[in-house]
Amino acid sequence: MKINPVKGMRDYLPEEMRVRDYVQGKILETYRKSGFERISTPVMEDMENLDKSDGGDNLNLIFKVLKRGEKLEEALAGGDEKQLCDMGLRYDLTVPLSRFYAANRESLPSPFKVIQTDRVFRAERPQKGRMREFVQCDIDILGDDSPNAEVELIDVTARALMNIGFKDFTVNINDRAMLRGMLENMGFPKESLGSVCISFDKLDKIGADGVKAELTEKEMPEEAINKLHAFLEGGDMSIGAVRAMLSDTTAADRLEYIISAAQSLSNGEYAVAYAPSLVRGQGYYTGCVFEITCAAFKGAIAGGGRYDGMVGKFLGQSVPAVGFSIGFERICAILTDEKFRLPAQKKLALLYLEDAPFGEVLKKAASLRGEYEVTVLRQQKKLGKQLGTLESRGYEAVAFFDNDDIKPLGTKQDA
Repeated sequence: MKINPVKGMRDYLPEEMRVRDYVQGKILETYRKSGFERISTPVMEDMENLDKSDGGDNLNLIFKVLKRGEKLEEALAGGDEKQLCDMGLRYDLTVPLSRFYAANRESLPSPFKVIQTDRVFRAERPQKGRMREFVQCDIDILGDDSPNAEVELIDVTARALMNIGFKDFTVNINDRAMLRGMLENMGFPKESLGSVCISFDKLDKIGADGVKAELTEKEMPEEAINKLHAFLEGGDMSIGAVRAMLSDTTAADRLEYIISAAQSLSNGEYAVAYAPSLVRGQGYYTGCVFEITCAAFKGAIAGGGRYDGMVGKFLGQSVPAVGFSIGFERICAILTDEKFRLPAQKKLALLYLEDAPFGEVLKKAASLRGEYEVTVLRQQKKLGKQLGTLESRGYEAVAFFDNDDIKPLGTKQDA
């Protein structure tokens, strides 16, 4: 029997779980105070739902579940490996939410403001920052096609991060419809826009020349490549500059409204910026997309966007939807690296002798819990060693059942 968890998944020590519980608690508190309601969905989804979800590269990372019993035997006999699996583990929470909404929409309010905090699974190559099992913390608004939905999600997510303790971050915003309109007017074929956007998304990493080289390698039209390169090198990548290249400015107007409203709500506590190269990896995004970055840390700490077509895959009719997800694992890793100390109650151990009436011990512990987080422990013969162990585990004081003394730890005690 192996004692280590499966590769790409991990166990969490009590100290780590305290941080994770604190972070999730702060996020949930902020979401709920903003009028969002929590739901839960199964970890497994029908393979057809996952395969048709436009999840981008995530579709190559699905953990598939084999059929069982006679159905598996029949599939094996048929020789078609695609028929071996009928279910898979969810790779995000958006696909299950869309299915959930389609199944329960008659009993849900409109718009539906929803919370999901749960585990998802991706068959990643395990490395630092990429696990095969991880937690996502999402809020979504379904049934509202106005830009106010994006503004509200940005506001609530930013407040959740500030309540955890983050500051000096930037909400980066773009609109896929506007980006695609600009690229199409430059001369890129409509059917190639997805591939062009993937290269454009790498601008911050490979620069304008790198984007040009990658599009040339993809054999995109030379004139279109040169126009995009000139735009990137020109220095003016404002919404106004992009608007000038659009035949339909609806998306630009909408984006300007979102950015202006979000900046007003930020009250200077965080930045809101137009990010013309922001694309996001999921194929199901249809309009506004956003990410939150923090200068002190590498990578995004939250992200999301509008996905108006997803619910329609289940219903056959369009339902507007937009969501924002906080990078829970990333947040917890940052706090751990920063030696974050929880603003929790003081930890106290109530020690009792073996012959003490245990019910009375618990009553005394209850009387101390107004001021302390209390655990009850049997007093050891080597008291000094026990107190040292308690101190190393973060306990700040000890009390004794047989007297009223409360002694702070960190000072010399009699053995």
